[in-house]
Amino acid sequence: MKLGFICLDLQGHLNAMSSLALQLQARNHEVVLLYSSGAAGLPFVRGPEKDHINENLPEVSKKQGEDALQFSVRMLLTQTEAILKSLPAIVQANRIDALIIDTVQFYAELGATQLGMPYVHVANAVHFDYSGYTPLCCYGWPHETTPAALARNREGVAKWTNLLNSVNGGIKAHAESIGLKIDWNSLASTFPPLASITQVPQAFDFESSHWPSQFHHTGPFHNGKGRENVDFPWERLTGEPLVYASMGTILNGQVDVFRTIVAAVAKNKNLQLVISIGDQIDPKRIGPVPNNAIVVKRAPQFGVAETGHSLYHPCWAEHRARIFGTRRSAISHPDNL
Repeated sequence: MKLGFICLDLQGHLNAMSSLALQLQARNHEVVLLYSSGAAGLPFVRGPEKDHINENLPEVSKKQGEDALQFSVRMLLTQTEAILKSLPAIVQANRIDALIIDTVQFYAELGATQLGMPYVHVANAVHFDYSGYTPLCCYGWPHETTPAALARNREGVAKWTNLLNSVNGGIKAHAESIGLKIDWNSLASTFPPLASITQVPQAFDFESSHWPSQFHHTGPFHNGKGRENVDFPWERLTGEPLVYASMGTILNGQVDVFRTIVAAVAKNKNLQLVISIGDQIDPKRIGPVPNNAIVVKRAPQFGVAETGHSLYHPCWAEHRARIFGTRRSAISHPDNL
C-alpha cells in the first residue's frame, strides 16, 4: 500500500510525521510526504500552490491570544482550500492508496472523501475533543464534570466551530461543487472511521470514557532519525539542572517572552537555561543574558536530553496541574520533544 502524508511543512510537525512514515516504510509500505519540502530522506512532493503557512510565519509569530488563533485558522484554511483543489491530481500521479492527515490541516480529509480513499487522522499537536466532555485544547480551562463545566466545554466547541465557519467559505464552496454533503456545524462529522491518533500519552490526558473505539493514545513519535544536524556549544554545559525553553515553530516572534524566561532563570544561579528562539528573532535582541543561559536559534533536543541533565521533572507537571487544573496542559507541543 502506498501512503500519502499531509501535514504542516514545519519542523515540529514533520519530525513526528516523518517518524511515523519511517516506521510504516519499515513495514513494507510505500510512503510519500505531500505538500512538503521533505524530511528524513523520505520521498516528497511539493504542492503546485504557494506555501501559505511558511509565507505568513513572520507575521503570525508576533501575535498572541485570540489574534494568533484567528490568524492561524485563516492561514490553515487557506492552505486547505488550495490542497483540496490540487489533491486529486497529486494522488493520481503518485498512485496513492490512503492518506494520513495532520488534524490541524482542518478539512483536508474532504479530499480523501471526494476520492473515496481511506484516511487516518494524526494529532501532531494536542488533539481536539469536539464532544464537550473535556475542554477544547485551545482553551486553558480546568477539567471538571459538573453540569456548568460541561456546558462551558460545549460553548467552547461552538465558539471554535463558529470561528472555522467564519473563514471556510472557499472550502464550503469547493465541497458543494463536487457534491459533498457536510454538516459544517458538527466538527466530529468528518472523524475518520478507521483511526484517529494522538501523541498525548493517555496518562497525561484528561480522564474520559467517551472516546470512540478508533481513537488511540500512542505517546510521541520520534526515533532520532532524519533531524537536521545542529551546531551547539556543548562545552558550555555545566552539569547543573537544565531548563530547556522553546516557543515552538510558529509563535516564536515575541522578544519579551524570551526576555522574561531569561530573566526568571537569571534569579536561579543553580540552574542552567538552554533557550531555542527560532528564526524570527536575532539572538542579539534578547539583550544581555546571564552566564547560566545559552541562547541559540535551534538546539539538538535529543542530544541535549541525552547528556543526562533534567529537561523534565514530574514536579513541573504537578505544579502546572495545580495552576491549570489539568493534566493535558503539562504536555509540550511536539516541537519541543
